[in-house]
Amino acid sequence: MYRIKTFNNIAPAGLARLDPACYTVGSAVEDEEGILVRSASLLDYPFPESLLAVARAGAGVNNIPLERCSERGIAVFSTPGANANAVKELVLCAMLLCSRDIPGAVRWVRRQAEAGVDVETVVEKGKSAYAGPELYRKTLGVIGLGAIGSLVANAALSLGMDVYGYDPYLSVDAALRLDRHVHVVQDIQELYRKADYLTAHIHYNEKTRGMIGQEAFAAMKPGVRLVNLARGGIVDDEALLQALDAGQVTAYVTDFPTNRLVAAPHVIAMPHLGASTPESEQNCAVMAADQLRDYLENGNIHNAVNLPDVRLERSGVLRLCMLHRNIPAMLAGITALLSRDGVNLENLSNKSKGDYAYTLADLGSEVDPAVIAELRSLPNVIRVRCIR
Repeated sequence: MYRIKTFNNIAPAGLARLDPACYTVGSAVEDEEGILVRSASLLDYPFPESLLAVARAGAGVNNIPLERCSERGIAVFSTPGANANAVKELVLCAMLLCSRDIPGAVRWVRRQAEAGVDVETVVEKGKSAYAGPELYRKTLGVIGLGAIGSLVANAALSLGMDVYGYDPYLSVDAALRLDRHVHVVQDIQELYRKADYLTAHIHYNEKTRGMIGQEAFAAMKPGVRLVNLARGGIVDDEALLQALDAGQVTAYVTDFPTNRLVAAPHVIAMPHLGASTPESEQNCAVMAADQLRDYLENGNIHNAVNLPDVRLERSGVLRLCMLHRNIPAMLAGITALLSRDGVNLENLSNKSKGDYAYTLADLGSEVDPAVIAELRSLPNVIRVRCIR
């Protein structure tokens, strides 16, 4: 029986993937082997020794201490793409909102009515203050062409926009998802020079913090409209406000409000609505639960942010799941130890990601517990788990 602790409310469709005959699931579970979480912070949460994996029902993992998890041999899963359609739709909405200042127009109409004015008599005179351009035949720049960015790019094409994309880490899968009419550029400066609208879909980390700042704004086409539904920290707020004041940026739509941004003109701030649809929450919960279950039951890794993807069809009698440092001769040391004791190695997969590596080994017979203890004692081995 696996023990799964939940933080936040996890969509029932996701919980239903965990068979009650095999899983005890709930917020009060202790000594958990798995965690299901959405936005709750685990940064200071004391992980029990039993914990094997954390599954985040969402794409970002800023609420999870990745390095601490890696050092403890805890896999951290996210659900990239599960909320992509929801975010794509909100990006399209954001571009329309900032084109004609629709929020400002709605507020103006409400103020007229609240002041006792006959709204019908003033709308024709007042509407000119909220006019704006159509999206048709304008240029959209998309920074990041992953699960969300590629959907946004393709949808913008269907609206008649000219679309440019930039992604230095563009994967083969992502490239195949892109419509062939998307112009993929190698230099982000080209994106800045061409875009009438700019939207970012990248992870927040040390490399991307403040990436869209003073230099970026200076390189942009004057009057650009900027959408950020990725992470607040990728935009330098101080530089943004200066660019808005100078007219370099016409409007900014963000899903990450601060008091200062909310008070600024030409800023449309939303309360992190990107993935707030029932469909998205269900997709994320199902994907997170499936990934957690496959890891606990089979040792397979898919969409872990701190470990490589490793999947292996089950064979043999015993499966060893070994998390270790990514250093030379680790695999040789593991296989040498197994060979020394006459263990038949039926199948094996080994991959690395950054400082860490993961090895799955299917054995043809049971193994003396002393051999497992030796594996665990090997230098730079972090965790060894046996699945039967």
